[in-house]
Amino acid sequence: MARIAVIGAGMGAMAAAARLAVAGHRVTVYERSATHGGAVGRFEREGFGFDTGPALLHLPAVWRDLFVKTGKEPLERCVELVQVDPASRHVFADGTAVSLPNASRAGIVSALDAALGAGAGARWGDFLGRARDAWERTRRPLLEEPLPADLSPLEREPYPALRSGLLRRSARTLAEVGRRELADPRLAALLESYALSYGFDPVTAPASAAVLPYMEQTFGSWYVRGGMRALADAVYERCLARKVEFVFGAEVSGVREKDGRAAGVELADGRLIEADQVVAGAPVPALYRDQVIGRESQDEWPRFQSAVRTGRVTVCLALRGARPADAVHRTLVHSADRADELDALAGARLPDRPTVAVLRPDDERLRPDGHHESVTVTATVPAGGLFSSENLWGGEPQPVDAFADRMTEAAEAAIPGLRERLLWREVRTPADTFRETGMYQVPGPALAGARGALLPAANRSPLPGLHFAGGWAHPGGSLAHAGMSGALVAGLIVEGADFRGSQ
Repeated sequence: MARIAVIGAGMGAMAAAARLAVAGHRVTVYERSATHGGAVGRFEREGFGFDTGPALLHLPAVWRDLFVKTGKEPLERCVELVQVDPASRHVFADGTAVSLPNASRAGIVSALDAALGAGAGARWGDFLGRARDAWERTRRPLLEEPLPADLSPLEREPYPALRSGLLRRSARTLAEVGRRELADPRLAALLESYALSYGFDPVTAPASAAVLPYMEQTFGSWYVRGGMRALADAVYERCLARKVEFVFGAEVSGVREKDGRAAGVELADGRLIEADQVVAGAPVPALYRDQVIGRESQDEWPRFQSAVRTGRVTVCLALRGARPADAVHRTLVHSADRADELDALAGARLPDRPTVAVLRPDDERLRPDGHHESVTVTATVPAGGLFSSENLWGGEPQPVDAFADRMTEAAEAAIPGLRERLLWREVRTPADTFRETGMYQVPGPALAGARGALLPAANRSPLPGLHFAGGWAHPGGSLAHAGMSGALVAGLIVEGADFRGSQ
């Protein structure tokens, strides 16, 4: 039985902890804050509740596998999963709206034809076919296996785009895929919205980001009753049931090394904790930046998604009045000025007309009574300290309240009369993300192509005995990917060099 110290109580770290405990190891989690869940947070006030991190679950099979493997108990016995249908409603700049059914390619094609005109659905369906090819080419190395030592195959673009035009070359970016293959600017905006929702700039995201809409539209979107915090609570309870020990208010200030390998952790209060293996669930770049892992030269740092430079602004809205029975759970209100929005992402400023995701869960646990409604409105923005006094971009901190006003105005396309119903709002920016996680940015899923710029840190660190889990580690950000990272780390520790990935 090995002693394993886990840094952080985020979802990837807890997933690894539960699996390692079932394998017979003694696992202790050291978390600097007073609670578990990492980026899967909750804001509560006056009977209203809001998810402050991920709000929908994709690939729920990842968490079903965790609960079965750590207790032979279905996930659905621990949380209530609700399939979101329609999966999303889209309101485009010209006022056109379309609702896309959940996990139904034929239904999506039909809906797009009806809303955008004959042929729109077929073009989207053909695109999804090419996206499926990219998914099949990268699924195992990017989701189910440890990163290989030779990354060159993953640095190449796997998306088999149509070859057209004078240059006779494939599309290199997601925005280029939209222009060349979808013809309709509304379809292009639909495609780009998937990149934005995961924190990628469509202009720089590789064409392989096409796997993001393919994943969602193929495997569906799910909501956890009570909010995503309920899933974090269930994973925490599973860890406790498997005798994982949690120490809260315990900041790890260093990883101890002995004989060239990790030998434990040092806490900020001076305590030294010996361990045979260390799992770091905190963001990889923060661990090196703060010298929790002592490597002064950045040349010694492992790769991480250095190309990700975006974060999120979330506006929590407490509304008077009941949620209408026909309200859609998720509405994407697309920017009225796509060019300005993309220029703003590239130029590290806030757009005048952001694309916003409006989430209206039908969940009595998130509102004081049936005469009120909890709504969150989210936009992807440049991060990098843009919202703090330590502005890494230079200049003054951004005018958050004015931007939140613009987000709320945009959300009225999804909720008519929203501002008249507003009781109060709470605005969260990348500065809040930094305070809670140590990073302004939100990591996205691992993507092939782009010369490897969007590949996260490998789960096995350069220091023997130290492993990385969570959104900044392979296979990247999102709830499903965090759960996969925990499974990969547990497999590497339990099976060692023989581990070849999940089956």
